[in-house]
Amino acid sequence: MSKKNSSGSGLMSSAGLMRYYEADKKAVHIDPKTVLIFGVLIGFAVLILNAVYGSWP
Repeated sequence: MSKKNSSGSGLMSSAGLMRYYEADKKAVHIDPKTVLIFGVLIGFAVLILNAVYGSWP
């Protein structure tokens, strides 16, 4: 039967995940609702500017 080598493989994979989550803590987090609201506002602004400056079809 094969022997399980628990000395290094599990530790190496978990160390990589720990580094990923540590880097994620330093990142800037934006709520998805905020991104959607800004997208809708920019879309309305584009429509209004097109209507005001005469390029509306």
